[in-house]
Amino acid sequence: MDKRLGNVTIALALLGLLVSIYMTIYKITTNESMCLGSGDCSTVNASRYSEINGVPVALIGVIGYAVILGIHGLERRNEFFEQNGSMMLFGVSLIGFLFTLWLIYVEIAILKALCPFCVASQIVMTAIFIVSIIRVIRQPQIHQEE
Repeated sequence: MDKRLGNVTIALALLGLLVSIYMTIYKITTNESMCLGSGDCSTVNASRYSEINGVPVALIGVIGYAVILGIHGLERRNEFFEQNGSMMLFGVSLIGFLFTLWLIYVEIAILKALCPFCVASQIVMTAIFIVSIIRVIRQPQIHQEE
């Protein structure tokens, strides 16, 4: 594992986690004073797209960022994660990135509203995905003896 790229991903995941926790609290409390800037935050938060089967999308973000942090933590403590962590992070961040693309589409094309916190999380997840690609490319190939 490239330690520098790992640290970048950890920092990004912590930022994404904080934003997602904030948005989860906002969704649960519907405290409009938490919506800074434009009213688009309220529009997005009140839409039917802000939940999946009753689960706030922001809470899904909390779980996703926590999984990314968990994989990183295990990479330094467990041989299996040390060898496979880059691919696992790639898989998790690919799912997060594809979900991000869907959310961007919903905000722009359907709701015609951009929530600044959502955009921040979308940028963070996109950056994590890019770093995960770099990590996979740079990962030394493991040769197994037959």
